[in-house]
Amino acid sequence: MFPRIREIIDENGDRLRVSVVADRGGALITLELPDRPDVPQVALDPLAAELLSSFIMSARLALPHGLPDEDSLRGLARRFHLVVAPNPLIEVTQGAGGDPFQVPARYWDRLYAELCLIIAHTRDLTWHVPVRLQ
Repeated sequence: MFPRIREIIDENGDRLRVSVVADRGGALITLELPDRPDVPQVALDPLAAELLSSFIMSARLALPHGLPDEDSLRGLARRFHLVVAPNPLIEVTQGAGGDPFQVPARYWDRLYAELCLIIAHTRDLTWHVPVRLQ
């Protein structure tokens, strides 16, 4: 099952790559836009992946109106922010500083579906992570 790599291709042929690898905490999910010159990417833990999938659905329902930011006190992603205009997108911010990773609306539906699958697989994976007693 792991590693798992999927590419979501939009109507222009641009890709959003979603990869998952087993990690000591269960799984590490990476989103990247490989067709952009700077190849932006963001790393998510299972909590952040679940928050992003929920935020995508909330954003779809909220448009054309705004949505309050979603903040996480733990995990790799700290803030999810909906940008409404000129073109809807979700910004995912990690920690302090740095540019947010932008997920344009054209990827939302397929990314939501992919995240649902990933979340199910990572939940199963956490049951198989060995525990060390000291």
